[in-house]
Formats: sequence, C-alpha cells, structure tokens
Amino acid sequence: MEDYMNEQEQWDWLRARAREYGPWIVAGVALAAAGLWGWKWWQTRQEEGLLQAASQYEQVIAAFGKHDVAATSKLADQLQQEHPGTGYADQAQLATAGLQVDTNQLPAAIERLQKVMTSTRDAELALAVRLRIARLQIDQQKPDEALATLAAATPGAFAARYAEVRGDALLAKGDRAGALKAYQEAQGTGKQGAESAGNAASAASELLTLKLNELTRS
Repeated sequence: MEDYMNEQEQWDWLRARAREYGPWIVAGVALAAAGLWGWKWWQTRQEEGLLQAASQYEQVIAAFGKHDVAATSKLADQLQQEHPGTGYADQAQLATAGLQVDTNQLPAAIERLQKVMTSTRDAELALAVRLRIARLQIDQQKPDEALATLAAATPGAFAARYAEVRGDALLAKGDRAGALKAYQEAQGTGKQGAESAGNAASAASELLTLKLNELTRS
C-alpha cells in the first residue's frame, strides 16, 4: 500500500468528505450569516432607539423651558420607561428634578435624583447626583441624612466636593470642629486639581476659603 494517495485518490477523498460534512459546513455558514444579520439588526434598533430618545428629550426640554413641572415630569418618566439607561433619560430626569427644586418640591426632587443615582450607567454622574442629594438634604435640615448619603460612596475625583459638603452638614449639626476639619480636607484635596479644573474650580475654592475664614475667626 502506498504511503501517499495519488492526485485522483486525493480528489475522491475530498469529495467524499464534502458529502459527509457538507451539510454541517453549510449550517455553519448559515449560522455565521444569521449572526451577522442579527448584529446589524441590533445596531439598527439601537440607532432607531436613540433617535426616538433624542426626539422625546427635545419634548422634555420644551416643557422645561416653559417651567411646566407636570408636563416635564410626565415626559421625563415616559422617556425613562421607554429608553432606560440612556443619557437622554438621565438628563431628562435631572431637568425635572431641577424644576422641582425651583418650585420647592424638595422631597419629590430628591426621590427623582435617587432613582437617577441608582439607575444611571455613568459612574461619575451617579457621584455628582449623590452630592446634589446631600446638598438638598441639608437644605431640608436633615444633616444626618446628608452625611449618610455621602458616606455611602467612594467619591474618587469628587473627593474635595464631598469633603466640603460633609463640612456643610457637620456645621448644620453644630459641629464646628468637625466642619473645620472637613473644609481643610476639601481645601487640601482641591488644590491638587485646581489648575486643570478652570474657573468653576476657582469660584468653588473661593467659597471654601470664605467658609474656612468664618470658622477660624470665631
């Protein structure tokens, strides 16, 4: 028996293997084609969803511009329900919460912000919203709740702002020594990124300095 098949034998062998495995090869190609089609379909659906979310967000902003709290709230909730996890839904909820604050509906605003904080896919936005919630809790004369809100997260890049608001909460409780310590922590942490943060950071730094001076003078 020869060690190697001749050309005709090789061709016959390949044809036999093709008959044997051909259906599986065709099925594999079909599955790959289906996967590619499914991916394109999913992309198209995502794009269509974002376009719809953008259109609904424009309606939210139009109602927001009219200071119509009821309409803004209704549209924002609809957007959240139909397109959860999108930036449009997050921003619509934040806009609604802003109107609620402006109309002195603090409990409703806090509840809405808490939902954004727990549902958003943007980790930095969640930290910023948590900070806003704590400020509103201080405005409600609930400094202990504000402290608990701040303590429930690792602030990361927001460390200076968290320390400052913690100082505000402690001051509201009458703990001047604790507030001073928190403000000093905020000042030390804030200096590290002040140069790159721009004018907003400078304004925040000036306000913090005023708070520190007020405590150290008395």
